[in-house]
Amino acid sequence: MRNNLSSLITLSHVQKRLYRPEDVFELSRVTRLEQVRTDIYETAREGAIIVARQIASLILEKQKKGEKAVISLASGRSMTDIFQELVRMHQEEGLSFSNVILFNLFEYYPLLDRKQGCYHQLKEQLIDQIDIPAENIYSFDGMQAKESLLATFNEYERCIEKLGGIDLQLLGIGRGGNIGFNEPGTQFNSQTRLVILDNVSKNDAAGLFGSAEQVPVSAMTMGIGTILRAKEIIMVAWGEHKSQQLRLAVEGKAETSCPASAIQLHQNAHVVADLSAAGALTRISHPWLVTSCEWDDQLTRRAIVWLCQQTGKPILKLTNKDYNEFGLSDLITLHGSAYNCNIKVFNQLQHTITGWPGGKPNADDSTRPERATPFPKKVLIFSPHPDDDVISMGGTFARLIKQGHDVHVAYETSGCIAVGDVEVVRFMDFMKGFAEMHIPEAKVIPQKFEEYMHFFKHEKVGDQDTREILDLKALIRRGEATAACRHMGLDTSHIHFLNLPFYETGTIKKGDLSQKDIDIVKRLLLELKPDEMFVAGDLADPHGTHKVCLDAVLAAIDELKDTEKWLHECRIWMYRGAWMEWEVDLIEMAVPMSPEELRFKRNTILNHQSQMESAPFLGNDERLFWQRAEDRNHATAELYAQLGLANYEAIEAFVQYHIL
Repeated sequence: MRNNLSSLITLSHVQKRLYRPEDVFELSRVTRLEQVRTDIYETAREGAIIVARQIASLILEKQKKGEKAVISLASGRSMTDIFQELVRMHQEEGLSFSNVILFNLFEYYPLLDRKQGCYHQLKEQLIDQIDIPAENIYSFDGMQAKESLLATFNEYERCIEKLGGIDLQLLGIGRGGNIGFNEPGTQFNSQTRLVILDNVSKNDAAGLFGSAEQVPVSAMTMGIGTILRAKEIIMVAWGEHKSQQLRLAVEGKAETSCPASAIQLHQNAHVVADLSAAGALTRISHPWLVTSCEWDDQLTRRAIVWLCQQTGKPILKLTNKDYNEFGLSDLITLHGSAYNCNIKVFNQLQHTITGWPGGKPNADDSTRPERATPFPKKVLIFSPHPDDDVISMGGTFARLIKQGHDVHVAYETSGCIAVGDVEVVRFMDFMKGFAEMHIPEAKVIPQKFEEYMHFFKHEKVGDQDTREILDLKALIRRGEATAACRHMGLDTSHIHFLNLPFYETGTIKKGDLSQKDIDIVKRLLLELKPDEMFVAGDLADPHGTHKVCLDAVLAAIDELKDTEKWLHECRIWMYRGAWMEWEVDLIEMAVPMSPEELRFKRNTILNHQSQMESAPFLGNDERLFWQRAEDRNHATAELYAQLGLANYEAIEAFVQYHIL
């Protein structure tokens, strides 16, 4: 089972020598804007294994000397793969942690339940599975009295100093550029203390506590000054959602607006990142600024789009002087003139635009993104949650139905944990009223209503919903998805609810992708044998639901590719969610929408009422999902217009996936 194929998608767009230079001279060139050593790996898993080995190497080195290894660890999803590898090394290779002294980097305060704390995550993922002595563990108590906090912080600093300092500090980087809970504005000489959490940190922790409102107002954390006194610092970053903050930390100035940039001041600090997280670093995003390039069509297009943005000109107005002034004279040499290069890139972008996402029948398709035949096509849209289809590609979805294709949609998860209790009450209240009108003798509905009301009234922070309530929440989302599909004119028999087992844990924490998940997807593929597929291509979070769902589809395709010939004729398109769009240089199909079509898409999204203001996991963006989608689609259309192409109201964009 190849269950991490999505991690290989980026590789076709990045030249290996940019993240794996062949010699020190090339390394010096491509990293000249980076203020701290940064090692880039193809996948988060590969990078995590390297970090785990570095930690193990320190432990073994100290063991040989009869010394203690003092290590400070963060918790969170960035650490999951690292901890898994350390546990594996302990269980399979005999790595002992008996000489390790462990400090917890931070903890929420005040906690109502220790199971929601950072230390509990450390215990579950690492401590309980290794042989570290209990007396060697130092952690904050998230339930202690506030009167004892100051003494706790002083004692933490004293213990670190008494042990000779921290040998290795392992860090992640937050969405606000924070390290630990040292948020923007924190002074670089700050010590262990209590901090008030900002909205970014609260929203990031919403998954751990159920909602942002239930996240504690503060946290205990080592200060930046405490962190910088460590003898070695490793900061890890996985996923596209970390890329902009990583760029600021590595290439920006060392300033308090990006706390992670403080590691530039440390003599023995380095960063370990995967390609997605490193995507905004100059050597990956704009390599022509630091080294010579191997110019392929995709990189040329990226450079020209960048040049248009630098000059404020559309593509066809760029001149030889513009190319020369901005360091792109190689392209003039390669193509003979700015005019030739301009025309080539303009035509490439022009050919991405199509009003026929399923292919235009009886038309020359040599320059179109999708084939003219067969027509109509059997189309299968995979949607991780029951609303990603309409949020991300609602206009294209509706267009495919309108143009006569045999469209099916598969919802991979129930999305039940993203439904608030208030929605259950609202629906049960309706059912209770309906029963009173038509079947007054029925007792079960009023009884269930009272049962659920009692549960919600006495529910404590950290309590899990019962299986019955989770099923009700799944039913709510199923109904909303069906209503949205019906609004678009889709035959409801073409809706498939897969309920992949990895998701159905009933908690925020999901299970691992398994063969059971992949087999469910395989059965649907074999049943439908589609001519065209759409899958969510969000790669931002290595442990996020969208990426796991993508891996499930890609693994199913991988297991069928050798026996199912039809699969090699199937065109597979990746769309992105409400958070971001594909970069213009990557877009291979752009589907324009009129103002009326965009309004229709909005009304379709509005069928998902449980995901409006009351949705538990809206994230750091205060806009509702339909607003995010519209802004994203408007921005893509505006960028196309700025480049000198047709000025549409909105555009949905797609990138083709090629079977590996």
